[in-house]
Amino acid sequence: MSYEIVNVVYRKYDGSLHWHHRGLLLGEDEHGVWTGCAAGSSGHKGDGPAVFWPTPFVMLFPRDAWWTAAFNAAPNKHELYCDISTVPQWRDGEVTMIDLDLDVIRTRRDVPKGRTRRIFLDDEDEFEEHRVRYGYPPEVVENARASAAWLMEAVTSGTAPFGAAPHWLSLVT
Repeated sequence: MSYEIVNVVYRKYDGSLHWHHRGLLLGEDEHGVWTGCAAGSSGHKGDGPAVFWPTPFVMLFPRDAWWTAAFNAAPNKHELYCDISTVPQWRDGEVTMIDLDLDVIRTRRDVPKGRTRRIFLDDEDEFEEHRVRYGYPPEVVENARASAAWLMEAVTSGTAPFGAAPHWLSLVT
């Protein structure tokens, strides 16, 4: 099966380029649009050198929510990585959004290594620093904090699509 290639582009609030990579457009469902990357795919942080990802992953871009989510295959230590962002916008083979620093992360449970699953909110300090530096408007701050709180609850309770690895992941593994 062949898939359309899309550009995934995260920017910071000042418009500077953040993480960006090419992905396979896998499809969509009630949760949003799904893209995927096979093991060995690469991306860039800003203008930096290529970063190669050893494990496959799929990304969910909801249609009207202030977040995105990456579901990573084992053995990636982060089973789920959600970025708080502006609502993803699709245009001409590209999805783009503003990364708002906050991340909701669920680590992978690893019984042989004695690791239990953990869910936490990351980069609150970076959010506060950038809120001041970039002058986030009140509605951006409110949407970012509300989205982070909602994601913490949804991921913790296993609300769909966060309960299990999505079937989309099997398309890139």
